[in-house]
Amino acid sequence: MTSTPIASFSSEVLTIETEGHVATLWLDRPEKRNAMGPAFWTDLPRAVEAIGSDPELRAMVIAARGPHFSVGLDLVAMAGLTGPSNSGQGAPLSMAARARSARMEILRLQASVTAVAQCPLPVIAAIHGYCIGGGVDLVAACDIRMASADALFSVREAKVAIVADIGSLQRLPHIIGRGHLSELAYTGKDITAARAEAIGLVNQVSADADAVLADARSLAGEIAANSPLAVQGTKAVLIASEGRSVAEGLDYVATWNAGFLASDDLTEAMTAFMEKRPARFTGR
Repeated sequence: MTSTPIASFSSEVLTIETEGHVATLWLDRPEKRNAMGPAFWTDLPRAVEAIGSDPELRAMVIAARGPHFSVGLDLVAMAGLTGPSNSGQGAPLSMAARARSARMEILRLQASVTAVAQCPLPVIAAIHGYCIGGGVDLVAACDIRMASADALFSVREAKVAIVADIGSLQRLPHIIGRGHLSELAYTGKDITAARAEAIGLVNQVSADADAVLADARSLAGEIAANSPLAVQGTKAVLIASEGRSVAEGLDYVATWNAGFLASDDLTEAMTAFMEKRPARFTGR
């Protein structure tokens, strides 16, 4: 797959800003409360790939324009999710054919959010206002979540007769535990930012939307000051360790460091320590 340079990236619902080594990916459909329609699912992996392949970038923040992070799936625009009822020639499709079509569409949406989880850069979600349904799927795929005091979270799908299928049920048990997730997913209730922090869904709560964005960008800058080889290697090892035993994880990281430990960044870290100055990492 050929990467799309950030300067060439274009979308009706997403925008990218960069400052130094940090990118901010904006959900940019405020008039629809950042509801996730067809363009979102197509453009999200393109945006993540453009950011993740830029050698100058070391961390990403996902934030949202308008009063809300996202109200989730655009149910009107995505009404065809269950698959077409007729073939191109007008003949009715069998239930099996419709189910196959629906399954392929769900897998496509899953892959869009999984692109965030698989981004080589650390990804921080800066959440404010509503974060509902697909919004929770998206932030669950991020490495770190931060919220404003007014944020409200809801694994809402059961309230609209859907089983959540874009990642919340698979990723949140590792973040908040099975019991908390079961409560949220079975009831579809809203929870406040304070409750989200208490159960570990978010790392911290900031005063408002501006504050959470500033805090997320500050944390991203702190991450970006470290060796990008080490940070991205740490993320890769964390991902590889999921579902493995401790022994398997230790074996994996031993092999990883055998290949990546000898870097210019390590030499720079040692030199900076001896010279009592901040290290200047290049990612080489």
